[in-house]
Amino acid sequence: MMMKKIMSAAWLRIAMSATGCLMAAAAATAQSLEPLAVRLDWTPWGVHAAFHLAQQNGWYKQAGLDVRFEDGNGSVTTVQIVGSGDSFDVGHAALASMMIARDKGLPVKAVAVFARRSDIGLLVPDDSNIKGPADLKGKKVVYTAGSLEAPFIDSFLAAGGIKRSDVELLNVDAASKATTYAVGRADAGVSTIPFFLPVVSQSRPSHAISFADYGLNMPSFGIFANEDKLKTRGEAISKFASVTARAWQYIYDGHQDEAVSAIIAQRPQARLDRKVLRGQIDALKPFFGTPPAGTPIGAPVPANWEQAVKTLSSVGLIGTKAPATDYYVSGLVHPEKYDAMVSKK
Repeated sequence: MMMKKIMSAAWLRIAMSATGCLMAAAAATAQSLEPLAVRLDWTPWGVHAAFHLAQQNGWYKQAGLDVRFEDGNGSVTTVQIVGSGDSFDVGHAALASMMIARDKGLPVKAVAVFARRSDIGLLVPDDSNIKGPADLKGKKVVYTAGSLEAPFIDSFLAAGGIKRSDVELLNVDAASKATTYAVGRADAGVSTIPFFLPVVSQSRPSHAISFADYGLNMPSFGIFANEDKLKTRGEAISKFASVTARAWQYIYDGHQDEAVSAIIAQRPQARLDRKVLRGQIDALKPFFGTPPAGTPIGAPVPANWEQAVKTLSSVGLIGTKAPATDYYVSGLVHPEKYDAMVSKK
């Protein structure tokens, strides 16, 4: 009996010692990770797939980062918060909003561009006769006056030979737009195509007419930071952008459903719809385009930014004094560095 007590006590000491070692190792690992705070553009949707997949698979940690994400309530707000404060190291937003803010003096620059083509467009029902802006004459179009889409509506209509007075523009807040269109209270809707289309098509099958096809093109969603953070956290920001770019490459290599599962697993309280998430990821793919030869996914492409300056300045959102190169940083996106890490999956 005494021997059993001695053995039990010995095993208990061994177990406690082992537990202590594991806890110490975990603490040491946590301390070795570099924290990085990221402000998102919105609540979870398909454009965040690479973030959640990389987080779920531990890829950020393997790159030495402890990444914390916080939801946003619009690209404009995210740009303002990241650009003017110290709470976040990186932001994810529609990069046209970042360009507008920089032109007004906010010290922000793009680091990585994933959707290189403008995501703004017109959503129309599949059974309608609307093929382009000219067909909107006499139609009711829902939009949000304070959004990024609003300044481009007149130019889009002009491409079809009509003007604002030829259509009935119905201004609603961003949260009401999808419902207003989906239930048929408008003939068409202007919004972010990859977010809007999969949501409304569940009740009103629709397709999109891209503003980019009418000369209104500019980079869409990507990663940016303020200049102070780029100076002090440049290496960490580069790692984050590179891992995220590699995660997007992995997703579009046929792992879309895995990405959907990762979003749902990372955000269980959000009550996300698997079908909508998959639809958003699929709808995003055409906006990524094919980078020029030798340019990795996510890396800024100079020609895209030159076009963006033309587009934004044409509607008076930015001036033309600053060159296109003033809006982004080159050389920070290297997804190829993480090929071995991702291939282990």
